[in-house]
Amino acid sequence: MIPRYSRPEMTRIWEPENRFRIWFEIEAHACDAQAKLGVIPAEAAKAVWERGAWEIARIDEIERETKHDVIAFLTNLAEHVGPEARFVHQGMTSSDVLDTCLAVQMKQAADLLLADLDKLLAALKARALEHRYTPTIGRSHGIHAEPTTFGVKLAGHYAAFARNRKRLEAARAEIATCAISGAVGTFANIDPFVEEYVAGQLGLSVEPHSTQVIPRDRHAMFFATLGVIAASLDNLATEVRHLQRSEVREAEEFFSPGQKGSSAMPHKRNPVLSENLSGLSRVVRGYVVPALENVTLWHERDISHSSVERMIGPDATVTLDFALMRAVGLIEKLVVYPENLQKNLDMLGGLHNSQRVLLALTQAGMSREDAYRAVQRNAMPVWLEGKDFRTLLKADAEVMKHLSAAQIDDAFDLAYHTKHVDTIFARVFGPEA
Repeated sequence: MIPRYSRPEMTRIWEPENRFRIWFEIEAHACDAQAKLGVIPAEAAKAVWERGAWEIARIDEIERETKHDVIAFLTNLAEHVGPEARFVHQGMTSSDVLDTCLAVQMKQAADLLLADLDKLLAALKARALEHRYTPTIGRSHGIHAEPTTFGVKLAGHYAAFARNRKRLEAARAEIATCAISGAVGTFANIDPFVEEYVAGQLGLSVEPHSTQVIPRDRHAMFFATLGVIAASLDNLATEVRHLQRSEVREAEEFFSPGQKGSSAMPHKRNPVLSENLSGLSRVVRGYVVPALENVTLWHERDISHSSVERMIGPDATVTLDFALMRAVGLIEKLVVYPENLQKNLDMLGGLHNSQRVLLALTQAGMSREDAYRAVQRNAMPVWLEGKDFRTLLKADAEVMKHLSAAQIDDAFDLAYHTKHVDTIFARVFGPEA
């Protein structure tokens, strides 16, 4: 991923130095296990740890000749270890190293993404509590529906990312498996103890059944989870983009001193952060299909998945990490305009109370069909002529046969719509919220 959308905390996970360090640890731990089994001398395992070293430039030089990255690494490692290097990689195949390393890297990436999610959850919770009772109009199909609060809006996004965190925890556990089982996964040339030992040293679980590779349905679920998180980011960003529209202006991204929104129009304050989040979310979601395609491999293994994962592993995690932290800043600094929230709530002359009037009429004895027609015929002039809904209802003889003026006034009480806000918050944030 390009530096513009990368954070060093995540890119370091995918840099060659980290990859080769993990490769070395896999090989060195495997030597320890082999020594415990008496397959290789204990002195050889000790020599690997003491003299083991590598140079990225040298590995690249060797690979240009061998056309094989693991062999290039092992050759360079042997140049440092010396004669004892003949005991390295015994009974192992390249995928034992590559797949186990990828599991470690994805576990490391997941840990960082989980920390990102924690920051985003904290930001959403703080702003939701701040605006717990700030009234706003709820919309369906983009059209005014019934009142809610701005805090309830944010609580919904908090709940989504809380679910996403649980999904990522599960995906992390599913991907964190170690496979050191040999050429076709039968342990013909290596004892299963080696796999168990290396897994324990690296904080991984043992892959119950590997062929030559770890089954790619694990990886598919991991990237699918990243795609769902990205979709939730897009949902949050799209809400901000809509709220910042000039005709709405209920909330907007923080506009810093000296910031410029347009090269042509000096007045512009554009939702560039949330638009960026929508775009980056598309990229992350785009990696889900290649991960699903990787599930199908020929027999015990082919290499069609390898080139895909070398791209989508770094790019998906780096992009999502950047996007999550951008979302944290967006929410923490989001500017909310309560006066505009109230103004828009009042824009349509009380039409958002239409269901309350409908229910009151049915409870007063009118059939639902007749009540619906009565409410709707009074609602349409509000849309078309800008009239006041409550005034029209009180002038409607059929309505007034069933409801008093006080009952109509009661149907326009805003508090009715927000009376269960605390219940929602207790469900989302816990009873202490």
